[in-house]
Amino acid sequence: MKADAVFEGGGVRGIAFIGAIQVMEASGYEWERLAGTSAGSVVAALLACGYSAGELVEIMYKLDYSRLLGRTWVHSLPILGKALPLLFRSGIYLNTPLEERLTYWLNRKGVSTFGDLPEGKLKIIASDISSGKMMVLPDDLSRYGISPSQFPIAAAVRMSTTIPYFFQPYRLRTKLKRKPFYILDGGLLSNYPIWLFDVEGIPNWPTFGFRLLGDRTETPFYEIRGPISMFHAMFQTMLKAHDQRHVDSHSERRTVFIPTGKVSATQFGLGAEDRDMLFHSGQNAARKFLADWDYEEYIKAFRISQKRD
Repeated sequence: MKADAVFEGGGVRGIAFIGAIQVMEASGYEWERLAGTSAGSVVAALLACGYSAGELVEIMYKLDYSRLLGRTWVHSLPILGKALPLLFRSGIYLNTPLEERLTYWLNRKGVSTFGDLPEGKLKIIASDISSGKMMVLPDDLSRYGISPSQFPIAAAVRMSTTIPYFFQPYRLRTKLKRKPFYILDGGLLSNYPIWLFDVEGIPNWPTFGFRLLGDRTETPFYEIRGPISMFHAMFQTMLKAHDQRHVDSHSERRTVFIPTGKVSATQFGLGAEDRDMLFHSGQNAARKFLADWDYEEYIKAFRISQKRD
């Protein structure tokens, strides 16, 4: 059975997607087109390039997530280790380790650029804060004078996963301007692009969305005493905002909602217990979704009034 898949952002909590994918693939689903934002872009890229759920499980348990935080000698300085790069580079850590790892993983499948994939196979969301526009990669690269087919997929994923202030912005240099475009996490403008593959009328196969839901705990009161405390409050608010957004009934019907407990998006030091919890939560959520899923019922409820393509 064919299906498209769209994965939400969520930092390291994206591990949960792998458990859900494993159950979906075991139930006979094959991915036709894939899309993702932030952590979801990592999973979407790997699946689009030929990785199976089983291979992603192996990657998940071997990867040391703490090594994805690009550090320099500055980070060894007490107190100033995080403040200096934040002040002068607009982000605490480099996001290059993820790009390097992803380049390696994709090369193992003989893939490097978007041109190595069938047209329309993969779409990645990023945010161009220099222009104030959402980027759908590779589609929107042409407006920067860049050939979409020649652009590295790993670089696009790096753009999409560059959490504001946590990672230093991606600087996209082009021939159009002397100064670079600053690119950040796609979740700033569209953390859950479930609409990407929608068509008018009745689709040939379904689009499934995968969303991460943290525990709904009472938001603490952040006392603002200056720029540092304000940054902390703003950063925490930004990370939690996506979990509190609701989706419409159409999106809800085709979405696998995955509880992620108290694990935060930037908890890169998470242990084996948290990994297992996220993975099994993804499995359980997919099983629950499939138990209630009926494609014909979905068509009648949301698409029957539209004309077939």
